[in-house]
Amino acid sequence: MMDFKFVVLWTDVALWTLFAAIAAYGIRVARHDNLRATWRRVLRDAPAMCSALVLGLFVVVTLLDSVHFRRALPSTDAQAAGKVFYDTRTESLLDLVLARPISMRETTYSAPLAYLAITKQSVERNGQTVRELPRLIHGGAHLTDPATQWEADLWQRGSTGALAGLGLALLASLAVAALMRRAHGGVGAAWRAIAADRTTYPVRALLLTATVVCMLGGAVVALAGHYHVFGTDRTGNDVLVQTLKSIRTAFVIGMLSTLATLPIAVVLGILAGWYRGWVDDVVQYVYTTLSSVPNVLLIAACVLMVQVALDKHPEWFETGAERADLKVFLLCVILGVTGWATLCRLVRAETLKLRELEFVQAATAFGVPPARIMARHILPNVMHLVLITTVLNFSDLILYEAVLTYVGVGVDPSTSSFGGMINLARSEMSRDPVVWWSFAAAFAFMVALVLAANLFADGVRDAFDPRSRAMRPRILGRKPAAKV
Repeated sequence: MMDFKFVVLWTDVALWTLFAAIAAYGIRVARHDNLRATWRRVLRDAPAMCSALVLGLFVVVTLLDSVHFRRALPSTDAQAAGKVFYDTRTESLLDLVLARPISMRETTYSAPLAYLAITKQSVERNGQTVRELPRLIHGGAHLTDPATQWEADLWQRGSTGALAGLGLALLASLAVAALMRRAHGGVGAAWRAIAADRTTYPVRALLLTATVVCMLGGAVVALAGHYHVFGTDRTGNDVLVQTLKSIRTAFVIGMLSTLATLPIAVVLGILAGWYRGWVDDVVQYVYTTLSSVPNVLLIAACVLMVQVALDKHPEWFETGAERADLKVFLLCVILGVTGWATLCRLVRAETLKLRELEFVQAATAFGVPPARIMARHILPNVMHLVLITTVLNFSDLILYEAVLTYVGVGVDPSTSSFGGMINLARSEMSRDPVVWWSFAAAFAFMVALVLAANLFADGVRDAFDPRSRAMRPRILGRKPAAKV
């Protein structure tokens, strides 16, 4: 009998399906020479590959947080024989990894890496009532004399973790050099080629990025078991845990909302640009009307209707996590269905231009069906616009979540999100002393995620857009990369 019960959430299914589709596309790329050659150009782009490494770490965190389960409760004599009852709390694999920081709950706010609370309390000392900063329950609890040991302990643990991360990065570098020994005539020659950046792909940049990530990660891991690296919030929960849990919410909102947007925007945009006439008029009327309504108001109205429906049917859900997840899923659908107008307008304009070009006119003259022309000629040539627009909208979608949370119609309060953290930081920034670390942690991770996505998208755009690929070497004053 299992001690746990798997819980399949709507967003879990959507995320795993999406990543499976990406893996299937990777197999297709490996089997087609043209696609493989195009993606080699992406692999030669140093900023794109370094960003891909950072995105990969975010994806790992997202996948770990997308496997949910409920623990079985201890059996009692009152329970029927063979009957298993499960905890109402839904956990994920990421919760198991972060078990130690999660258990280190304080009573209220605490600053990053602190061993004292930030607010004074009244205590009895020698028969007198004095006000002082109390010791934290978990942060720095291992210190016997924190006044003299705290700073040295931070440096020791942080440097030890950073050195461990550096050692891991060096092992990875040696492994990469060993894999490249045949192409360079030995491990030493491969190592020198990497150091001099004489490799076909940006291996040196990747290893430097991995070194920085490993050192920072090692320091955080070494400190997280004894301190709150990013402090705690009003209820004493670790901010680092909240930040890592918010990564999945950002991916869900950014990726699933984009996935809901693309079919509507691309199909309607191509149809309007190709057929023109009454089809174009209808599509223009729809997205003009949609654009005339403020997005925040439209989204808020739709979310409120969904929220009312969920509140009227609590019997649909076994746990609060399932209800909160369905709300996030429907929020993504609403953001996608209401946010396709801008992309549709761009795709329509590009289609109007493409349909007049020689290769499209030639296909039409040879009697190729319009559906085939749109699928084989129009769609591939508008994908660079789709990519640029969707990636730029990634940060906007996260911002929408923050705005909606601010007005009370965003994700469920029980769901960790960057928008929720920033919203709570509004009142914290006006405290005395200022509680800045929740906002700083959410801002830093959100910027890292969006920046990495933008840089990777730039590399993909340059590889897939022939015009961009032709112009970039001339603009940067360098020759195109040699063919392999």
